[in-house]
Amino acid sequence: MQKASLFLVDDHQLFRNGLKFILNEREDMEVVAEASNGKEFLQLLDYASPDVVLMDIGMPVMNGVEATRLALEKYPGLKILVLSMYDESEYYNSMIELGVKGFVLKDVDNEELYQAILKVLAGGTHFTQELLLSIIKNKTSQSKILLTRREKDVLSLIIKGFSNQQISDKLCISQRTVERHRANLLTKTDSKNSISLVVFAIKNHLITI
Repeated sequence: MQKASLFLVDDHQLFRNGLKFILNEREDMEVVAEASNGKEFLQLLDYASPDVVLMDIGMPVMNGVEATRLALEKYPGLKILVLSMYDESEYYNSMIELGVKGFVLKDVDNEELYQAILKVLAGGTHFTQELLLSIIKNKTSQSKILLTRREKDVLSLIIKGFSNQQISDKLCISQRTVERHRANLLTKTDSKNSISLVVFAIKNHLITI
């Protein structure tokens, strides 16, 4: 079995040590690189080629927002999962706009962290529930948007963090059809990416969860 390669970016050595320990216990995951700030992360990124980056927000020298922006400019397909604290809500919208694949609170249990990484690896997204609610509270509602039944089906699975392939399998439609529905949803809601689509959809009651 090929292990998923993970890159940990956090300025607290003790936290990184603990995270590395629990992740390396998994047979399907391996921490291949670590960095204590965004600048160090960018210097190592070319050599690490990780499947998923676990990115802290508040760090010295260069914070997670700037590091994410620069990394995604160079590697647009890079999968970044944000490690967050409750008091970092001012940065959430910036990270969403940049195109990160999800947010997890630093105090989540091991199983949720594993599942978040697996979802991102598969091409999906993940939000810790408390963080999602916090982000939604700070978003203003928009005008009413009409969705087709199939768009609602696709949207409900996007909200659950499913990838295009998983949605295709679940709804028994082609992956190209899923991609078309996803593109239509992004256009209708004026969302830049799947994470911003999820926030918009829940805030504006486009789907019941």
